[in-house]
Amino acid sequence: MKKTLILCLISFFSISRSFAQESWGGGVDGQQLHFGFTFQYVASEFKILRLAEWKGPFIDPFNGLPMINSEMKSLSSPVNPGFGLGFVSDYRLGDNANLRFTPGMVFTDRIVNYEYVDPAFNVQKMVQATLIDLPLGIKLKSDRRRNFRAYMIAGAKYSVDITSKKKTDDLGLSPEAKYLKNNKNTFWYEAGFGLDLYFEFFKMSPEIKFAQSLKSVLRDDDRLENPYTSPIDKLFIRNFQFSLYFE
Repeated sequence: MKKTLILCLISFFSISRSFAQESWGGGVDGQQLHFGFTFQYVASEFKILRLAEWKGPFIDPFNGLPMINSEMKSLSSPVNPGFGLGFVSDYRLGDNANLRFTPGMVFTDRIVNYEYVDPAFNVQKMVQATLIDLPLGIKLKSDRRRNFRAYMIAGAKYSVDITSKKKTDDLGLSPEAKYLKNNKNTFWYEAGFGLDLYFEFFKMSPEIKFAQSLKSVLRDDDRLENPYTSPIDKLFIRNFQFSLYFE
């Protein structure tokens, strides 16, 4: 009798614990609309498409002399780190699909290295960006397994750069002092995957995402007077983003 009672109690507490764990996550999965916040690490680089005659040298239209008195040897963009902060608005479409709007602010600098045959002219041009990101995506989720769920996400976003004008205004500067400038408004496509991890009162989701600008972001209104814009045909931005969502 005692053994039977002990076994019943053990079974009761095991089942109770199992049900309790299944309800972990603060109940957000059952809500039609819920909110949260996110922290992001962003690794950003340019995808550079060069002109056929990208090596130059390029001629100054005002004096007929080379803007940089050497041919180019290399044109590259290393990955550069940044970070972001944002909010989450999640609308439940069904048991395995959600619509997500995750606006945020991203601080990231992008770099292009210009290397010339004459190394005295080597230079690194940095494009500083403070972006307001407005991503909209569809999240497709697997069935929940206790306190774990995997998902994929894909969508698009619009970004606007709010960097001050004085950081991009190079009017009157000599050709070798010119900036590499980007358009302020950018449309992107993005896709990624992640995990929903359920804790007692909240859900945490680590996520990895890739994003690329749909069109070239190169601002080339002064191409003929800028030796750093002249060798480039198109310039796309690529971001690799690791995010932690708390909901």
